[in-house]
Amino acid sequence: MSITRQNLSVIIVSYKSGHVIENCINSINGEIEILVVDNSNDHQLKKKIETKYKNVKCILSEENLGMGGGNNLGIKNVNKDFVLILNPDVTLESNSLNEIFVASKEIDKFGIIAPISNKYEFPNYVLKKGHNFDADIPFKVKSVDGYAMLLNLKKLKKIDNFDFFDENFFLYLENEDLCKRLIEKNEDIYVIPKSKINHLGGKAVDPKYRNEVEYLRNWHWMWSKFYFNKKHYGYLVAFFKVFRNLISAKAKFFYYLITLNTFKRKIYQMRLLGLISCMIGKNSHYRPNF
Repeated sequence: MSITRQNLSVIIVSYKSGHVIENCINSINGEIEILVVDNSNDHQLKKKIETKYKNVKCILSEENLGMGGGNNLGIKNVNKDFVLILNPDVTLESNSLNEIFVASKEIDKFGIIAPISNKYEFPNYVLKKGHNFDADIPFKVKSVDGYAMLLNLKKLKKIDNFDFFDENFFLYLENEDLCKRLIEKNEDIYVIPKSKINHLGGKAVDPKYRNEVEYLRNWHWMWSKFYFNKKHYGYLVAFFKVFRNLISAKAKFFYYLITLNTFKRKIYQMRLLGLISCMIGKNSHYRPNF
């Protein structure tokens, strides 16, 4: 199942990402179609990148859809057989895509394949229990991180009653959920160790919004953790999975309240609010305040 420049599109979901997104675009071969889905409705960004890059189209979403919703919107607007999903703070090495093209000819079937992070201490995949891998050969995994994953649209669109990203997740674990559902459909997920990428990690949003981004991440990490476990294993399992987080967040909230550390207090307040919101059945409603 061969991937080429002609049958591949790249989707980049951005939000206040003007400081890094051009580095991402510049690392992609100019012959490949790129679709930027901007969740911040940034008309200046759209004009700038569409003027500068002939292979880039930018869609402005009417609302902040989050990562999963933004990627779903992108998928609806491409007509290629394969789509590479990238975060705006990711850059490809010079041979990253060529290694994927070569590997795709050797793998019999796959639902997702992914490059590998060049930060080996922070792997972008989870191995199946008891599995090892060769550093030169594509290997099967349980899941891959959502900041760099290539979907076989031609194959996945044939699965009955299959949606791509669950849009109930706004941020975090939408990739884990997608991978789990694909594994349950007997689809294979591979990592290509010769295809390397650099991920800045948490740098996709302009750093001037640092505090609000931290609040957002902490709220949604806890909401998504409970929702993921409730969806796949039931409410009681989800509760036991997050019980320690609940107690820890509550204790640290009061500690930082007493010690007058406003930033840390707000972080653990966000964790508590995100977790409680999901536990009582509210959707992932919290949005950045900038």
